[in-house]
Amino acid sequence: MPKMNRFLPALLLGALSSVAPAQGPDSVQVGEHIAAARKAAYPQWAAAAEFFCSEGATPNRADDPELEPAKIFDNVYVIGRSGTAIYAVTTSAGIMLIDSGYADQVDSILLPGLNKLGLDPAKIKYVVITHGHGDHFGGAQYLQAHYGARVVLSAADWDLIEKSAAQAKGPPITPPKRDVVAVEGQPITLGDETVTPVFIPGHTPGSLGLIFPVKDAGKIHMAGLYGGTVLTPKIISNEGLHQYLQSINHFAEITRQMKVDVELQNHPLMDGMGEKLARLQARKSGTPNPFVVGEATYARLLNVMSECMQAQIARRGN
Repeated sequence: MPKMNRFLPALLLGALSSVAPAQGPDSVQVGEHIAAARKAAYPQWAAAAEFFCSEGATPNRADDPELEPAKIFDNVYVIGRSGTAIYAVTTSAGIMLIDSGYADQVDSILLPGLNKLGLDPAKIKYVVITHGHGDHFGGAQYLQAHYGARVVLSAADWDLIEKSAAQAKGPPITPPKRDVVAVEGQPITLGDETVTPVFIPGHTPGSLGLIFPVKDAGKIHMAGLYGGTVLTPKIISNEGLHQYLQSINHFAEITRQMKVDVELQNHPLMDGMGEKLARLQARKSGTPNPFVVGEATYARLLNVMSECMQAQIARRGN
């Protein structure tokens, strides 16, 4: 296991405060970062470059089109919506979910999706939440209460969801009961599967990146999931953007050390998820899995994210 750089979130619940106003026309410096992002992006990550470098990227919605539940690796399945994906990782000791979707879509999206894939929700042992927003932790309380699933979240985002529930002004929020606290570099193990959490604060105080092995026709690959994608940079503070940049660079180093060659995303709005699923459905025996992008191509995506975040920072003149 590579040695982790254990930095703590410098800003906690103040991440959305002191947001700078929108800037005027882009400066030369901004343009240079955007050009660098587009160069690194070509051709696989062109949509990602436009998304991350945009001043006003369209966020996910609760009514985004549904994804057709699919098996993407021997041991990994995807359920959810085009803007908010849930992954089920099967192991020798049960199922590990990555995220749980919206609370009011357990009966309409999550459980029917599992059923269509032949996955028994009673076998869910862990629900690993990438960050403390309701579109990710919403279904966890149901799974915890009905099936005894253990819920994993960073300490900072356990605090975040509990505070959000206490301060909710609209419909009540029912978070899961505080359970497993993720620690950077400390593996989450279920049967023959091990997920390595990496702290990537910025989108929330305790956002997590996840790295874990996947199997394709019996061959092992390493998947990386950056679980704190900023979808609307305008609502993030100046300090939050700098912290987010630090997190991208930190995750890039760990994924390089762990030889990540598979890109997964819990907000698959910018990584060609639909095209990959279509190619996977039409895949013939012996042809490459479209989710296996290679180590160099995965690294280029994080470079795109880094350059775009630097462009967002430069837009604010700091």
